[in-house]
Amino acid sequence: MISIAGREIGAGHPPFVIAEMSGNHNGDLRRALAIVDAVAAAGAHALKLQTYRPDTITVDADGPAFRIGEGHELWGGENLYRLFERAHTPWEWHQPIFERARERGLVPFSSPFDPTAIDLLEKLGAPAYKIASSEIVDLPLIRLAAATGKPLIISTGMATIGEIHAAVDAARAAGCEQLAVLACTAAYPAAPTESNLRSLPLLAGLTGTVVGVSDHTPGIGVPLAAVALGACLIEKHVTLSREAGGVDAAFSLEPAELAALVVESERAWQSLGAPVIGPRPSEREGLRFRRSLYVVRDVRAGEPLTPENVRSIRPAGGLPPETASEVMGRTFSRDATLGTPLTWDLI
Repeated sequence: MISIAGREIGAGHPPFVIAEMSGNHNGDLRRALAIVDAVAAAGAHALKLQTYRPDTITVDADGPAFRIGEGHELWGGENLYRLFERAHTPWEWHQPIFERARERGLVPFSSPFDPTAIDLLEKLGAPAYKIASSEIVDLPLIRLAAATGKPLIISTGMATIGEIHAAVDAARAAGCEQLAVLACTAAYPAAPTESNLRSLPLLAGLTGTVVGVSDHTPGIGVPLAAVALGACLIEKHVTLSREAGGVDAAFSLEPAELAALVVESERAWQSLGAPVIGPRPSEREGLRFRRSLYVVRDVRAGEPLTPENVRSIRPAGGLPPETASEVMGRTFSRDATLGTPLTWDLI
């Protein structure tokens, strides 16, 4: 179990739902603050940003290595620097966004992409840090975030077991005592068929951490399935409107969908219960209405039991239906009225 801003996160608690704003503010601070309000109204628990400048995450170069592949569904052919210029959250916006989030009861934190980002977030009192999938190989950055003593969440998109192990070891060696690891498919958008959620228990066993999912698939089906497999944190990108467009809008939830995720993920968690088979407490009344053998018309002592005067009906109280073949043809030992449960002393 880990704790972020006083909220406990682990198998014994409802899933911690993180709304990722990313670049869905579309370069407008008012829209960014409106997203904060919508996330809070939807009942999510945390708001997450990404803290970088174009110059802290890449350089202004335009060779083939600095362009998204032409076949990419959303950003094909885009220059990295220009994409990050369009998508980044200006650093001067962080304080008003953090303040609005706290006013609305949300836990605000961010993914830092370099040491200067951690410096900024420390000044803002960020209660946790998230390492993005592409940064899982940046062990110095992981060590720096871990050294703050704050809880650390590491996303594992594209990572091998060796890379995950190295990142977890780096975080722990640097002093991180509260660590969570997220399964992730680092495709934008991602196909549900590539989610491989059955790896969640494996990920928990390999890392010894709380696990969750950072999901880029459409809708909420994948994170709900993840809860059934042990996910304690759910991260989804959020926008006010996919139709309005934006860097990440195509794979982001709208507010009503986020609200459904919050409600349904808690229901999914509640449904897990315990690995037991047998009647539930709420089924006790139902047990009274199982089928059993009853006298279904008035009979006299000495009459034979027949399908016309004894049948399997609801409620319980009589002999099991399976005994019908054993008792048919025998005789009643005394008079009985319609609605009398058939018991051995009647035969």
